[in-house]
Amino acid sequence: MKFDLHTHHFRCGHADGNIRNYVEAGIKAGLEVIGISDHTPYFGDPSDQAFPHIAMAKSEFAAYVEEVLALKKEYEGVIDVLLGIESDYFPEHVEAYRKILDAYPFDYIIGSVHSTGGVSIFNKGRWRGLEMKEKIAIKTEYYRLISESARSSMFQILGHIDAMKGNYPDFSNIPAPGPIDDCLKVIADCGVAIEINTSGKTKLSGGWYPSDDILERALRYGVQVTFGSDAHKPSRVGDEHEAVAARLKEIGFNSWVYYKQKQKIEVPL
Repeated sequence: MKFDLHTHHFRCGHADGNIRNYVEAGIKAGLEVIGISDHTPYFGDPSDQAFPHIAMAKSEFAAYVEEVLALKKEYEGVIDVLLGIESDYFPEHVEAYRKILDAYPFDYIIGSVHSTGGVSIFNKGRWRGLEMKEKIAIKTEYYRLISESARSSMFQILGHIDAMKGNYPDFSNIPAPGPIDDCLKVIADCGVAIEINTSGKTKLSGGWYPSDDILERALRYGVQVTFGSDAHKPSRVGDEHEAVAARLKEIGFNSWVYYKQKQKIEVPL
């Protein structure tokens, strides 16, 4: 079964195309299930759109949900359109996010850590001039936040759990096996899935998120996996789905999952 749970569109301010374009691209790619999962508005600020090139406006949120639900009905029997969302995890705003997201009929919510210490994980400059102990501290905090997001019970899926390597490939070489293992154990205990996200190829690191090393350890701890292209343009929908499935089999996985009405559906690889 072919599915893709991570796609964006124009409302977030840094993706191309409308939702219908992604649904049609999913059909063209042979998907049976496509999840629409644009970035939530930033609910930690009273303004309508605090970050126009990062997240959608609050005033667009209900329209986003309505559009996805309308397309779900329109394409019924052709492709299963799922209502998802990608939400940042901000510990200081978690209850505000929870209250708003609980009011809508999401099939799943992807929780992603996109910043630590108030700095984007993709900011190349944050590593400049740091000693190894400082880099280890940043990496440890990153995985602490991911663990905390898993414990929040807000999310069915955790997004790109080593994306901090995206614009700093040496991130993978920062020695912090303990925090990663501790994080994977928490994820397994919480029953949350992690995604294999093929958008890493669009960053300096290349490849997928997470690394094979993390996937091997995830398997050992019983973490379940799902698939998301993290497409920001329709042509990337379903990108490398078959290659990911093949690699997961080589690592030792025999199934992956997707979510509908927040219920986990296990699919053989």
